[in-house]
Amino acid sequence: MFSYLKAPASFVIGAILWLATPLSAGAERVWDPDLKRYLTEDELNHAEVFMSEDEAVKIVFPKSQHIRKEVIQLTPDKKDLIEQRIGWKFPEQAFEVYIGETGDKIDGYAMVHNTIGKHKHMTYMVGVDAKGACADVELLVFRESRGSEVGRKRFNVQYEGKTVLDPIRINKDIINITGATMSVRSMSAGIKRVLVLVDEFYLKPAGIGSDTLAAKKDKGFLPSIFGN
Repeated sequence: MFSYLKAPASFVIGAILWLATPLSAGAERVWDPDLKRYLTEDELNHAEVFMSEDEAVKIVFPKSQHIRKEVIQLTPDKKDLIEQRIGWKFPEQAFEVYIGETGDKIDGYAMVHNTIGKHKHMTYMVGVDAKGACADVELLVFRESRGSEVGRKRFNVQYEGKTVLDPIRINKDIINITGATMSVRSMSAGIKRVLVLVDEFYLKPAGIGSDTLAAKKDKGFLPSIFGN
C-alpha cells in the first residue's frame, strides 16, 4: 500500500500544492461531491471539441439538396406548454432550426442545444426526421472532465428512433453510463426538448404531429380487439 510517509519529499510537496492551488482571481470555486474536493482551474476550463456546427449539419443532412436555417420564437404560452410536456423549465426564448430539403420535400430538422451536465453545459446537435423521430445525435463540445462517452455512437445510437411518445429517461428506455449520470440525463432532457419543439412548431401545423399519431393509435386499438 502506498504511504506518503515513504514518498519522496518533493512528491508530497507537489501533491499538496496541486490540491491547494488556488484558482485565479475572480474564478469560481466548484465543489465536486464525488471527488470530495474543489475542481482545479484546468478541470473547470476543460473543453473537448469534437466537431463544428457546420460539420455536424453535413452529417445530419448528408443527402439534402438545400439546408436553410430559421429561428423559432416562443410566446409565453407556447413556452409554458413545452415546459409542461418535457417536465422541466428552461430560460431560452428562441431556438435556431436547420431544415434539410430535397426539391419540395422536407428531409428533416436539426437543432443545436446546450444543456448543463454536472458542472458545465455541453453542446450537441439533434437531428429529427420528417416524421418526428430522432435520427442522429452529434456531440460538438464537451466541457466536463469526465463523461464524454455520451458522444460515442455506441451510446447515443439508442436515441435514434425515439419520438415525443417515448420517455427518453434513464432506467426507462435509456441505458446509463457509469460515472456520467448527469451528462446522460442532460442529453436525454435536451433531446426530448428538441423533439417537442419540432412537434409543436412543424409537425402539428402540418397535421402529422403527436396528437394526430396518438389519435390514429387509439382509433386502431379498438378494431384490433375484435380482430378487424
